[in-house]
Amino acid sequence: MNISKRGIEIQASPIRKLKPFADSAIARGIKVYFINIGQPDIPTPQHVWDAMKNFDEKVLSYGPAQGFLELRQAVADYYSDYNISLNADNIIITVGGSEALHFAFSIVSDPGGEIIVPEPFYTNYNGFATFADVNLIPLTLRVEDGFRLPPVEQIESKITPKTRAFLLCSPNNPTGSVYTQEEIETIIGLVKKHDLFLISDEVYKEFVYDGARHISVLEYSDVSDRVIVADSISKRFSCCGARIGAIITRNEDLYQAALKFAQARLCPPTLEQMGALAAYRMKKDYFKPVREEYQKRRDILFNGLKDIPGIIMFKPGGAFYIVVKLPIKNAEHFAQWMLTDFQMDNETVMVAPAQGFYATPGKGLNEIRIAYVLKEEDLIRALKVLRAGLKKYQSLFD
Repeated sequence: MNISKRGIEIQASPIRKLKPFADSAIARGIKVYFINIGQPDIPTPQHVWDAMKNFDEKVLSYGPAQGFLELRQAVADYYSDYNISLNADNIIITVGGSEALHFAFSIVSDPGGEIIVPEPFYTNYNGFATFADVNLIPLTLRVEDGFRLPPVEQIESKITPKTRAFLLCSPNNPTGSVYTQEEIETIIGLVKKHDLFLISDEVYKEFVYDGARHISVLEYSDVSDRVIVADSISKRFSCCGARIGAIITRNEDLYQAALKFAQARLCPPTLEQMGALAAYRMKKDYFKPVREEYQKRRDILFNGLKDIPGIIMFKPGGAFYIVVKLPIKNAEHFAQWMLTDFQMDNETVMVAPAQGFYATPGKGLNEIRIAYVLKEEDLIRALKVLRAGLKKYQSLFD
């Protein structure tokens, strides 16, 4: 018997596929610094734990398909703090931001449709596209240009009769770039001109540095009927394992389609929704020290990398990632070698090869993504090990 084409073609996670090599290194007694994956070490707020521990219903029953009203209203209230007007019926609670994006892809396009997305992009977009049987059309950006969007003519050249939407992620995973108002308005002009949807992944909304402000596509009333936002508590409140996200739209037709998808999977998890409700009800000043901590880590990482001969990078403006072009030929081989053949004082690091964040063949071969999700002393140590490993690798292979 044969399995489905979808099952054969769906991409294995380039972030996780080196995990067995890390497990083997740990089994050999080597300490591994994991800077490959966006798993924050910031403690989950105690309010979240308390809300779940204090849940006292006698039956853990199904909830509403669209999520509890109190949580949907809390999300709307959160956005109102940023002068973005929403109501609870613009919001559907999803199983993480992943489900929100999966829903969005399936809503805006029939099988065979196209969604334009700047690359490198969050690698799981590939999986969501495979599930939805849509095609991601990459708009290639370069680290040498700070991953800025190209001129409008170059972007517009990607649009075909099959194009259904643009997909933006800002602050960006994996690059850390934050789109400017001009860049966002360029895309908005194109979706209006060509009658397209705009999907925006805004899960890193709170993580913008150097006094800059995140710009949400929900701020643009002239495209309110075209916009779908994917959101999540995973990074915002350090709740990755809770799997609570949201799909947000003011378009009633889009909303009703998403609701039917939500009904098909019954409901999001109840306990985690209670935790999310407690998180959203915290005061907004919760984010200030968290943001300052990540900005400090960004500066440590950037300053520790910038004097390595031959590397190319730019200083991220948000999220907690950086893409670095290394003076080697094969970043995936390097990442694996660091786990199988290298250690310094019985320590090594795990990075994410960036090739898997591109859809264009041959792109990102000598790039890695680093997540600055470790506390200061561990990040400094990981940098020392990485630098030593790179120097040794170059002497052997390049």
